[in-house]
Amino acid sequence: MTSLSEYDIEARYAFARALAESAGARALEIQRRKEAISISNKGLQDFVTNADRECEALIRAAIAHDFPDDGFVGEETGRTGGDGPVWVIDPIDGTNNYMRRLPDWGVSIALVADGEIMLGAIFDATTQTVFHARRGHGAFNGDNRLSASKNDDPKSALALTGHSRRTTIGPYLDLLLKLHEHGFDHRRIGAAALGLLRVAEGKAELFYEAHLNCWDVLAGILIAEEAGAIVERPALTDLLRQGGPVRASGPEIASAVSALFHPSPQRRQTQGRG
Repeated sequence: MTSLSEYDIEARYAFARALAESAGARALEIQRRKEAISISNKGLQDFVTNADRECEALIRAAIAHDFPDDGFVGEETGRTGGDGPVWVIDPIDGTNNYMRRLPDWGVSIALVADGEIMLGAIFDATTQTVFHARRGHGAFNGDNRLSASKNDDPKSALALTGHSRRTTIGPYLDLLLKLHEHGFDHRRIGAAALGLLRVAEGKAELFYEAHLNCWDVLAGILIAEEAGAIVERPALTDLLRQGGPVRASGPEIASAVSALFHPSPQRRQTQGRG
């Protein structure tokens, strides 16, 4: 696998931030135009819009122009490239929100290189800003450094949860009951990337979903880790291949969160930098 120099990483980091902003602006433009959104059904409660396809094409073309030797994994167009750096893209995370003109969606761009999530950038439509992180350099919203919540009390904590039809509903309902019994308040916002951002910026103490694809979460995982959150996830190779469960929590409430779950020993636990 090709290693990236400091210069290579920094160039891609600046590129990713600018690209997330431009793709987000394009998606917003389409969303705001009356009758501009067209919708196709990929499965039960699984939709794709013209904006998903257009934004992925925009991102893919930009990467091909500036970094033609890099690989690409996109939700709508699949994977290209070999063993070198790979961009992992969700052109619109939260499509169901987007197509209903709700604000909770984002554009997620991550780069995997040297066996690590090296950088991530997410355009957050609710704030119309770009959250971003580079491994080992902290996490930011624009120029503002992010820090996960230091709250350790479930009775004043907020949990963000997600669920899709890729997993059965029973365990999800059981989790909601456990959250209620332990004192957590909870929300389901319908966009995993944004759920991870809310943990990264300290607005929520927990995010969890039982199955997510790599394009949903790689950028958000890195941003949460770099903000000091505790993140439970499968090994990167497994996450890239088949997705899996992702959990992020503030560092002080991690033990209380662990009481709600029974993590597999195969899953890797990482703590980011506060």
